[in-house]
Amino acid sequence: MVEGVSPESPGSGADVRPLICLPTYDERENLEAILDAILEAQPDFHVLVIDDASPDGTGALADARAAADPRIHVLHRSGKEGLGKAYLAGFAWALAATRGYTHVFEMDADFSHDPRYLGPLLRACTEGGADLAIGSRYVPGGGTRGWPWHRQLLSRGGGIYARTILGLAIQDPTAGFICFARGTLERLDLEAIETKGYGFQIELKYRATRAGLRILEVPIVFAERERGSSKMDGKIAVEALVKVLALRLK
Repeated sequence: MVEGVSPESPGSGADVRPLICLPTYDERENLEAILDAILEAQPDFHVLVIDDASPDGTGALADARAAADPRIHVLHRSGKEGLGKAYLAGFAWALAATRGYTHVFEMDADFSHDPRYLGPLLRACTEGGADLAIGSRYVPGGGTRGWPWHRQLLSRGGGIYARTILGLAIQDPTAGFICFARGTLERLDLEAIETKGYGFQIELKYRATRAGLRILEVPIVFAERERGSSKMDGKIAVEALVKVLALRLK
C-alpha cells in the first residue's frame, strides 16, 4: 500500500500525460457530471469515453462533449461485448505512439470511483515507483459506502476466492479503479486476456503479478451508484469464478 498519499495530492506534472479510459453503456444520466468532476479535479487529464452503442444516447452525448473540449475523446464500439473488451480497446487506442500518453486509468462512469483519488493513484506511479496502482477498498483507510450486505459479501468473498486460488497478495483483486504506467501495458500480453466481464480485473492483476510488476494499493472509499443501473449480473459473476480456476490450472 502507498503510505502518505492524501486525496488532496496534486496529480500530473508537465512531463506526465494521463488518460482515463471510461467505458459506458447506458450512462447518459451520469456522463456529463462525471466528465465535469474529472476535469475539475484534474484539468490536465484527458478522458476516452468507450461507448458500446448505448441505446440511451450516451455515445451521442459523448460526441457533443468531445466536440467542445479537446481533452475528451470518444471510441465507439459496435455493441455490448463486456467490460474487459472495452478496456482492451481503450488501451490499444491509448498506446498509439502519436498520442503520447504516459499513464492510463481504468475508472467507472457512475461515480463509484471518486475523481479525488485520481491524484493519489497517479502519484503512486510517478513518485511511489508503482507499475500499477490500485484503488483498494480493503486496505487500511479504504471502504465502501451505501452497499447492501449481499454486495459486500460478494465482493469480499470473490476477493478471498481469487487470492486463495491464484496466490495473489493483492487485497482487492476485483478492484476496477487503476492507474497503469504506459510501460506496464506495453509489457503485458494484452491480446492473451480472454475474460470479457468483470473477471477481467482479476486476470489482469494475475498477469501483472506473474510478470513481476510492482503493484501498490491506495485506499479509496467505493460508493454505490446513485443513478442508472448496475451492469453486474449472474453470468458475469460465474464467468469470473470459472476464469480464476482456469488461470490456476494453466
